Amino acid sequence: MLVFILACSNTSTNEKNTDSVQVSDSKPEIKLPADSKLLIDFLNETGDYVNSREFPSLIKASVVFDELNKKNLIVDIRKQEFYKKGHIKGAVNVDFKDIPEYFQSKIKPFEYDKIIVVCATGQAASYTTALLRLMGYGNVYAMRWGMSAWNKEVAKDNWLKGISSKYESQLETKDIPKPVVGNFPNLKLALANGEAILQDRVKKIFASGLDNTTISVDSVFKNPSNFFIINFERKDKYDAGHIPGAIRYKPTGTLGIIDEMATIPADKDVVIYCGTGHNSGFVAAYLNLFGYKAHALDFGNNGFMHDKMIKDKATLSWVLFGESDIANYPIVK
Repeated sequence: MLVFILACSNTSTNEKNTDSVQVSDSKPEIKLPADSKLLIDFLNETGDYVNSREFPSLIKASVVFDELNKKNLIVDIRKQEFYKKGHIKGAVNVDFKDIPEYFQSKIKPFEYDKIIVVCATGQAASYTTALLRLMGYGNVYAMRWGMSAWNKEVAKDNWLKGISSKYESQLETKDIPKPVVGNFPNLKLALANGEAILQDRVKKIFASGLDNTTISVDSVFKNPSNFFIINFERKDKYDAGHIPGAIRYKPTGTLGIIDEMATIPADKDVVIYCGTGHNSGFVAAYLNLFGYKAHALDFGNNGFMHDKMIKDKATLSWVLFGESDIANYPIVK
């Protein structure tokens, strides 16, 4: 577990503070900021979570319900007004910005078998869980579909409202190549090691809140050229139809891999999407650690091609949200 003790330095960090990384003889040299190199090395040395079997760390609502009497903690990160309307028995309401302090000062995280982060749809919980896992809390999970899988009233205002097929006619099937390698974002930090850099970045990300961590389907389809769009799915799903201009990045071959991440523009808003939006939340959190402007697409493919997903489910194994995913377990007001 990481302890938030921030190191300070009077040394300034500028564009010259870079390492040259030669990935292979056949690929160009990458100018990698020293702080990014330290951060990647540290994350790889501490388990390479984003390329492990634990990524993404999701748990079904049915499992949470079955384990209500076990030594688990449920952390509901929704706004207080929604928490008061109805929450899981025993769940504590913690604002996203207060998560680091809560984990360090209010609880002893490893006394629990599981800590389950809950939101309305599962996407904000996925984003939060990714950060906590990267901080070293290996018993944290995001509840799949969020409270929409727990309660019908929540689902009506969230997942059931979010699923749509309105942009199916605009999908394209051509394979778009990745750009040539460029520069990583410059974090402009002057910290001594990867752990200190992670602490600094996580603190700033939590302080910035959740408002800009997702982006609506309408915003992206209105002008997709405004964004660098990452399809984070299997190739057969990508080939069957994707957002115009979207480029496929391999789910197990992108994060933490320098020459892959270096093809993601540092100066453009990045939109990541997958089938449900859960994986995208995990990916957006990781990229934002390195200074990218990353956003997960609301509701993933379910938000713009739901009918097509139903049609292709047998061949492409799409994961869809529907009435059958709502358990309607009891809530506490």
